Amino acid sequence: GGQMAANETHKTLAEAGIVQSYEWSQAQCPNQWPSPIGLISGILAVIVGQILVISYHWLHLRTSSRVIQEGDTDVAANIKNFWRDSLEHIIQPGGFLLLGGYLCGTWMFCLMPGSYYSWQGGVNFLHVAAQLILNDFLQTTMHLAEHKISGWVYRMSHKPHHRFLSPKMFDAFNGSLLDTFLMILVPLFITAQTIHCNVWSYMAFGTIFSSWLTLIHSELEHPWDPLFEKLGLGTAADHHVHHRCFIYNYGHFFMWWDMLYGTYRRPSEVASLNKTKKAA
Repeated sequence: GGQMAANETHKTLAEAGIVQSYEWSQAQCPNQWPSPIGLISGILAVIVGQILVISYHWLHLRTSSRVIQEGDTDVAANIKNFWRDSLEHIIQPGGFLLLGGYLCGTWMFCLMPGSYYSWQGGVNFLHVAAQLILNDFLQTTMHLAEHKISGWVYRMSHKPHHRFLSPKMFDAFNGSLLDTFLMILVPLFITAQTIHCNVWSYMAFGTIFSSWLTLIHSELEHPWDPLFEKLGLGTAADHHVHHRCFIYNYGHFFMWWDMLYGTYRRPSEVASLNKTKKAA
């Protein structure tokens, strides 16, 4: 029953040209579910990444790092509520729960390209970089579309996330289910169908993706931000510009797309971000 439904789903998507051919599915998953080892390993890699990010943030809040939005950030309160906020971050329905469902569904229903089920070759960093670049281009474009297509689309999808004018790190995945579907799941699926890598590279990409997306919501500057700014890579301050101004900095990992679209604004040009207050 379950496998038949999976086969029918895959056949329909393959006939529409969305995923690999049905014949590939039969070769990869002949009358059985694919091994879940790669799926479980990938989820564990993301979990480890989040543990490291949360641990780093616990320490970071206790340093003299610059607060990005001086007047709207209570670092002492964020330290006091740290574990409550970290738990809310992990269990957000529009965050890791929906992402976990996407990963399980696309893996177990054989909707990923065949290379993703291979353990051969180790991490290919060119593949990881290509995934990050393509996915961020798609995510930036979708983000811009959510803002611009219509007021109704914006209200139903992305507006709930914009109630955070001065976000803290644990607000990263606090939004609507529709927003996660449009701006995260759709770009992830297109990226997977376009760039065929092995499971190691997929795990590396997923861990970097989820960690970086969390870190750019930090209320504090990161030690690497000056270098990232020179390279056009997304910083927490870049993303605070978007939360404060709405009409700039739609990118997350690379500011190149905003520079291309004419929507980039430096944090130093936004008064509420151009402060010198320290965390401690």
